[in-house]
Amino acid sequence: MTDVTEAAGTTTGATADTTTGKATGGRAAQLQHTGLRHGWTTGACATAATTAAYTALLAGEFPDPVTITLPKGQTPAFALAAEELREGGDGRSAMAGIVKDAGDDPDVTHGALIRATVRILPPGSGVVFRAGPGVGTVTRPGLPLDVGEPAINPVPRQMIRDHVAAVAARHGGTGDVEVEVSVDHGAEIARSTWNPRLGILGGISILGTTGIVVPYSCSAWIDSIRRGVDVARAAGRRHVAGCTGSTSEKVAVAVHGLPEDALLDMGDFAGAVLKYIRRHPVDRLTVAGGFAKLSKLAAGHLDLHSGRSQVNKEFLAELARRGGAGEELAAAVASANTGLETLRLCEAAGVPLGDLVAVAAREEALAVLRGAPVAVDVICIDRAGTIVGRAGPAGPGGAHDRG
Repeated sequence: MTDVTEAAGTTTGATADTTTGKATGGRAAQLQHTGLRHGWTTGACATAATTAAYTALLAGEFPDPVTITLPKGQTPAFALAAEELREGGDGRSAMAGIVKDAGDDPDVTHGALIRATVRILPPGSGVVFRAGPGVGTVTRPGLPLDVGEPAINPVPRQMIRDHVAAVAARHGGTGDVEVEVSVDHGAEIARSTWNPRLGILGGISILGTTGIVVPYSCSAWIDSIRRGVDVARAAGRRHVAGCTGSTSEKVAVAVHGLPEDALLDMGDFAGAVLKYIRRHPVDRLTVAGGFAKLSKLAAGHLDLHSGRSQVNKEFLAELARRGGAGEELAAAVASANTGLETLRLCEAAGVPLGDLVAVAAREEALAVLRGAPVAVDVICIDRAGTIVGRAGPAGPGGAHDRG
């Protein structure tokens, strides 16, 4: 399972099953059913690096490889890519580094060097987390961490605490330590993630709920959508936009004047946006996207990826009939080569297929929202960013219209 911000550049697809075998030296295990290797989250790598560094502080030697236990019981082992025991004015510290192996997932953090520097603190201090270079800091509310905290998510924090306690028990420590996590080139990597939009500045997030990265999982994108809704609500935004891409996002901003933290990176995951907003409502949702993608939503598809849903031209032909198209035009729409061609055929004949698709997409969205107090409007665009169809706000708080 890839995790939010780690996989901003991830290609999504069918979720794969994982094995539970041990992987030595950071080499990810083989996925039995897909032929793809799974990998390890930044949280798992940070936990392993912390375990090695704290062991070296107490025992004088770095374990290499270092073995950790993941939340579901897997016990991968990681080779150390960097290690250093330091004596300085602020006392002894130890640093260990592990290169992240994302397996066969196209994860932007694949190959990143995750470092943990551990320093002994006075008894009673507990485990204190610090963001080193390349790890972000939370600057906006709405995330599962307080503003000002290092972007080390709750599950990795607990994994690190558990392993610190285990090392302390084995080697006679107190478990009171400062753990500074850093990522080489993390600030540059973060530019390819959604962290800046979510208000996580200065680097990437240390993430993971299982410790395992499943190749081509959609979980990262969906989790980012959820965090985007949370951040927008925490900022008091009552109108948000779910957009299929950067062009539709620009159009939504131009039409509605929405600020950046009201924009959701919906991508192909319309269902994820609608289902989360159903449980965490806002006053208004704008759905904006390309005509072809939104025609899929109009036809009942909640995943708009080309590998998992197709433009239904028979459905578009039926919409065209409702808009006044004769049988000759409807037949031409049904046999058209692309969704864009169906739109052009209808435009030439004066049939408002773009508006009809927008209305149908809005009604499908409202059906998924199941009466949640959210008004929905839809904007369809072509590849140039020209608006080719609109459906005005409808649902609780919005009057039905096609404007």
